[in-house]
Amino acid sequence: MSHNGSFSFEFFPPRSEEAAARFAQTRRALLPLQPDYVSVTFGAGGSTRDLTLDTVTTLAREGDVPVAPHISCIGATATSLRELLDAYRSLGIRRLVALRGDLPSGMGDAPGEFRYASDLVAFIRRETGDWFHLEVAAYPEVHPQARSARADLDAFVRKVRAGADGAITQYFFNADAYFRFRDAAAAAGVAVPIIPGVMPITNYTQLARFSATCGAEIPRWLARRLEDFGDDLDGLRAFGLDVTLALSRRLLDGGAPGLHFYTLNRAEPTATLWQALDLDRRAEGAG
Repeated sequence: MSHNGSFSFEFFPPRSEEAAARFAQTRRALLPLQPDYVSVTFGAGGSTRDLTLDTVTTLAREGDVPVAPHISCIGATATSLRELLDAYRSLGIRRLVALRGDLPSGMGDAPGEFRYASDLVAFIRRETGDWFHLEVAAYPEVHPQARSARADLDAFVRKVRAGADGAITQYFFNADAYFRFRDAAAAAGVAVPIIPGVMPITNYTQLARFSATCGAEIPRWLARRLEDFGDDLDGLRAFGLDVTLALSRRLLDGGAPGLHFYTLNRAEPTATLWQALDLDRRAEGAG
């Protein structure tokens, strides 16, 4: 089974020495798989800005795989963004994931100089031209704060028209939601690739918490099956692998232009999926 397209991993900046040691182990396990790039997340309101920059710097200097920092505009100023863009250019970074970002608690409705991700994309293009390949976010199940599905699609189209080169979706477990969103975006004139985000299933409590926060739906049948495993984590992970593997195969067979794996800084679930999808052969074929 041959796969072309973009295959990438998402990491988050470790916040402690112990987490940094685990992250180093994860990198050693995953980067030899030769993803097209790895992205590094950015906390609400820029709460991990320095940690993100430190993590990106480490990855860029190791030089194993291209790095794509997340960059958020909520609470940012043109000056702070300009400084960050300059820092990334000086590291040789050529790809960014441009996001509106989440409001940190207590900020209320004071987003700073930029209100929408489309404003951020336009700013980066004005400041840096075509230096960066820009990815933006897409929400097949509709952004949790969107007024309507139509308003959410319109916001996505604006981001692409502002200069985005591609998009990465929020994770989901309903492939039809992705295909319908992709087709609706194409009908609205979007021609950039929309890469599905894939979340390995390893911990039901954690997954339920994440999903409630970001608006990703866990289908009732899946939630009830995961509940059945209780403390049987090995059984849950084996079942979760079957679910995400079937989803990934359906997405690729349906024409998805790649996959973006939300690793949660853990190597084994993503590596197991990668190998089951025969993506190792893709790396060998490129060599």
